[in-house]
Amino acid sequence: MTLYAPWEKAFKKVSTPLEHFIHAQTTTGIILMCMTVLALILANSPLTQDYAHFFHTEVELNIGSWHLSHNIHHWINDGLMATFFFMIGLEIKRNILVGELSNIKVAMLPILSAIGGMAMPALIYIMINRGGDGVVGWGIPMATDIAFAISALVLLGNRVSSSLITFLIALAIVDDLGAVVVIAVFYTEQIDLLPLGLAGVSFLIMVVFNRFGIHMILPYFIAGISMWLFMLESGVHATIAGVIAAMAIPSRPKVTPHDFTAHTKNLLQEYDNYPIATDYSLHEKQKAILINIKDRIDAIGSPAARLEHELHLPVSLIVIPLFALANAGISIDFSSIGSTIMEPVALGIITGLIFGKVLGIAGVAWLAIKLGIAKLPEGSSMSQVFGVAFLGGIGFTMSIFVADLAFIGNQTLIFQAKIGILSASLIAGLFGYLWLYYIAKSKT
Repeated sequence: MTLYAPWEKAFKKVSTPLEHFIHAQTTTGIILMCMTVLALILANSPLTQDYAHFFHTEVELNIGSWHLSHNIHHWINDGLMATFFFMIGLEIKRNILVGELSNIKVAMLPILSAIGGMAMPALIYIMINRGGDGVVGWGIPMATDIAFAISALVLLGNRVSSSLITFLIALAIVDDLGAVVVIAVFYTEQIDLLPLGLAGVSFLIMVVFNRFGIHMILPYFIAGISMWLFMLESGVHATIAGVIAAMAIPSRPKVTPHDFTAHTKNLLQEYDNYPIATDYSLHEKQKAILINIKDRIDAIGSPAARLEHELHLPVSLIVIPLFALANAGISIDFSSIGSTIMEPVALGIITGLIFGKVLGIAGVAWLAIKLGIAKLPEGSSMSQVFGVAFLGGIGFTMSIFVADLAFIGNQTLIFQAKIGILSASLIAGLFGYLWLYYIAKSKT
């Protein structure tokens, strides 16, 4: 008898193009939760000093006279997270070209809901923090953690339709795009134009590679690393290089499906012409044919699709867990946690992520449907969209990332922000899940 975890059963009902993406996001969400708990345990245990010291250890990179030195925390947030943002870029590009955002009529509801879900939390946060030092953190409650949100939705199994999952994915992708723009425009330090210009040249080189039909990954990797290094020196946050680089990766396969089928049939016929050896060893020509077929299989998939597929595992198992381990560990004084939550920064984030997301996502969705601009996801109800809006209040990864940028050097405000993010994400996630499990009904 085959046993399935709850989320594995849910995968069976999801359309094939989304299956791998959802599986990867669910895996990320589960691992992310475990690493967050571990970080909190370490930060509130006798190992707290060792935990902090490890992530502040300097790591140097020297090539001749060129020198680059940052602590491990910085390398994770500015280095490894560039890979995460590269993944976001690939997902955004795929969704716009062939995914949930390629059909404007279908995409209208998640696009409008995402815009509402970014604007309303930011406005609520600004209202609460107006005139204070924390007002610069208005971008923190705008974000939705796609891994946690999708994990919660998929775990509901057949209580939600696949179209509702698609709605959340599209909404989160637009949300990620908005977060990238906010980071690039509003959370950028003083800009050094020379390295920024060189980063632009690196991007143009990648575009030229694309236009000339180069499908090898190595040239893009070299140019992408160069762009990241120049961006690091420019003042613009280096992770933005990941998103920009993704836009230059070819999205069209080198071989068309028709040519692949015809060519592979010919190769297989040629392969069968050779007699089978008594020891079942292959003829040298057969080995060459198999290599040729493998190359054709690689060529039928675009570099963008191939990279998105191959990077999901390392990003899910290494990059995001390390980010959570490095950033989620906060030492909590439970006797004063009530007063911390009532600080304007924490209160603004909690109110923004919970009530702001619901008002922005569900409110805009309801208005768009009433005005005939958009329609409900097939097989879903407005009550379910309300539940999804609560899941949109799980900020976590991107919210913590923005908090570190907004309050750079101010550990007090960063602490308050992280308390707010963790509290809001927990409340929004639990309420959204329970609402969809017990209260919301599918449209019959």
